[in-house]
Amino acid sequence: MTTVRRLGPSSQNTRSAVLDLVRSSGTVSRIELAEMSGLTPTSITRIVKSLIEDRLVVETGYGDATGGKRRSLLELNPDARYAVGVSLDDARLTYVVADLGGRVIGHHVSTGIGQTAPSAVVARIADELEALLAELAIPTADVVGVGVAGAGLDLGAGAERMSLTTDDWDSFAVQEALGSRMGLPVVRDNDAACAALGQFWAGRMSAGDDFATLYMSNGFGLGLVTGGAVARGASSNVGEIGHMVVEFEGRQCWCGSRGCLEMVAGPRAMVAEAMADPALRLELELSGDDGHLRHDFDAIARAAARGDERCAAVVTRSARYVAAAMLSVVNLLDLGRVYLAGPGFADAGDIYVREIEEQSSRLARTRSLHEVEVTLVDPGLDAAAVGAASLALQHVLTPHARAGRAEAVLPA
Repeated sequence: MTTVRRLGPSSQNTRSAVLDLVRSSGTVSRIELAEMSGLTPTSITRIVKSLIEDRLVVETGYGDATGGKRRSLLELNPDARYAVGVSLDDARLTYVVADLGGRVIGHHVSTGIGQTAPSAVVARIADELEALLAELAIPTADVVGVGVAGAGLDLGAGAERMSLTTDDWDSFAVQEALGSRMGLPVVRDNDAACAALGQFWAGRMSAGDDFATLYMSNGFGLGLVTGGAVARGASSNVGEIGHMVVEFEGRQCWCGSRGCLEMVAGPRAMVAEAMADPALRLELELSGDDGHLRHDFDAIARAAARGDERCAAVVTRSARYVAAAMLSVVNLLDLGRVYLAGPGFADAGDIYVREIEEQSSRLARTRSLHEVEVTLVDPGLDAAAVGAASLALQHVLTPHARAGRAEAVLPA
């Protein structure tokens, strides 16, 4: 059973942890909550009463008879609160509205950020979010907040450049700008961390389920969930797997190092390799221009998935580098589960799953103790958007799980 750290019967964090136990359990009785939390039945009864009064938890029936009084069962009230998630991407903006359990009840896609100034994009985001909420007949009062996911987004404005393609956004105070327009708390994180958190929240995982989510878009990111929270690091930048060196004295990376995973196995590297084959370049109509990176990479990945040997060789080479990097992560953190998410895995994700599974089963240090489960969860941008909504839900409703995370910016 999952055990949470006992914080004392009057602690707001204890209430938060009990709500999280209800979320991860699906349905659970008060007695089971007491056993899992280490709290007394009296404390659990009082906390559950307050959660019911706030409409966060509902009684949903009774458990099986065990000779005494049948235990009433509890579960989240999914319609009690909602959260909005936004995924920023060059190609498109993805919006989701999720209920308290992380289930998507509304979805919208619009034109991506491209080269548009962040201030203009934020104004459009606010308008499109208001239209989506109106379409779903969800009052703003029932929305706990807005989560924003994007490549290279750290938790606070003013950071140094964290991404090759989103440097304008790295230093833009998106929380303040969007929060003031929406009148809602806004919290942001990078797309990999959001994708991992979405898997945790919507997948009803418990705080004891540690795992990593590898996210591929124009580059790579890694979201690591431990103890029910996204791992942060000294500067909130855990997960820069794209800058793990996998080829010493390899190609110069924009970060200043050489042989980084992003440089030898990312979409740009794959496009460059395919462009070196004149016949393939013409056949797939590859431009090689950075502005058409997504188009070029998708064409290569789709051809690989169809069985084109030339493209399959390009993608497989990338997947083997990625598998080597993930093997190091698995060995370092003793992980039993790895998820793959993001648009980079949309067409040829199975090749990456195969290579990571193969290397882990052969070479993982703990292979004799447990297998490494590798799952392709959502090969698209929705994973980051759903995770961004989960970020807002967790930030407001289960604050015990966000120790070390920067506070959300509240509207003025």
